[in-house]
Amino acid sequence: MSVPTQPTATGTAVPTPRTGTDGDPAAIRPFEVRIPDEAYTELRHRIAATRLPTRELVADRSQGVQLAALGELLRYWGGDYDLRRVETRLNALPQYVTGIDGVDVHFVHVRSPHENALPLVMTHGWPGSIMEMIDSVGPLTDPTAHGGSAEDAFHLVLPSLPGYGFSAEPADLGWDLARTARAWAELMRRLGYDRYVAQGGDVGAGVTDTMGRQGPDGLIGIHTNLLVPALNDPAALPAGTDEEKAALAAIRIFSTTGNGYFVEQSTRPQTIGYALLDSPAALAAWMIDHDTDAYYKIARAFVDGQPSGNLTRDHVLDNVTAYWLTGTGASAARSYWEAYGADAPAAGSAPLPDPTIPVAFTAFPGEIWKTPRSWAAAAYPTLAYYNAVDRGGHFAAWEEPELFATELRAAFRPLRRP
Repeated sequence: MSVPTQPTATGTAVPTPRTGTDGDPAAIRPFEVRIPDEAYTELRHRIAATRLPTRELVADRSQGVQLAALGELLRYWGGDYDLRRVETRLNALPQYVTGIDGVDVHFVHVRSPHENALPLVMTHGWPGSIMEMIDSVGPLTDPTAHGGSAEDAFHLVLPSLPGYGFSAEPADLGWDLARTARAWAELMRRLGYDRYVAQGGDVGAGVTDTMGRQGPDGLIGIHTNLLVPALNDPAALPAGTDEEKAALAAIRIFSTTGNGYFVEQSTRPQTIGYALLDSPAALAAWMIDHDTDAYYKIARAFVDGQPSGNLTRDHVLDNVTAYWLTGTGASAARSYWEAYGADAPAAGSAPLPDPTIPVAFTAFPGEIWKTPRSWAAAAYPTLAYYNAVDRGGHFAAWEEPELFATELRAAFRPLRRP
């Protein structure tokens, strides 16, 4: 099934709203990405027409994305990069769309070839997308081909957050973390999964944490790699050991000098959205300027040709190109206003209770702050698994897909049926 597209004001292509089987928007419908040639032509034209600022006056990223890094990114994007990679890579996977609570949700659904595989719904964040999770599909669904055993297999569901990628933009307010969490529970119900686990990082960690607190029928455990409660109230966490003090210091640095994107998107997403929809260079710069560890890894991949793990030039541009082709820079930014903004409908809502199901956590060393075990245990009384690994950062599934899959196998192994 080809997906009809319609040009936006920028000339990019987004899915046209569809009705389901016999007019039922809740039907699960096959989905295939088809981007018109003119969208690619216009993207290259806009890249070539970019006006760049002069070089930054410092030797590091303290003034933002460095000219050398963005210049090389644009050169590669406008020349050597295969613009159809997003289309090709997604269409190699089974994709679907279904209407949930007024939004057409796009998702990849890969069933494992192994019997008794455990269903897993995995949620990306910003500036990510399901593109960052594609290379974890094989290790998770077919572990025997990646050094694991058949008993560790997952049936994998990768939904695009509302307003991201090929999911439709919400037309009303209220798509906060809780509403998205309920939508994911409904998606798993529609797919026939009455016993499943959930995982997420970044915004996806917020969705997954919320699912754990809501406790929908069928959810038996969660795993995250970003400790969401630490951002909500870091003063409530232990701060006596050197490890705890280092984590608290990292949060303070992020909150004072590293969270510009967070402040802008949670308070004025529409303002930054104009630049993100109009300029490929602005979109790329905004997306790679997320955290110090990830930024320098991405910069090295472009400037020096030295990727960190799976964080290659092509993979980075797959993610940026997906945002451009779908025209979702502004709608993705609005998700921060919904989830964290002081003016959002859910602002000031009462906190949800602690999860009663098992919680698993993996600490990656390059994360915005490296979460100590004591913090994970304080945040989650039902913490059942914790591990600190030796490589990887904020985009763990993207950068280290094999290690990431190994962690999920270990985290959820006790929850599998005998």
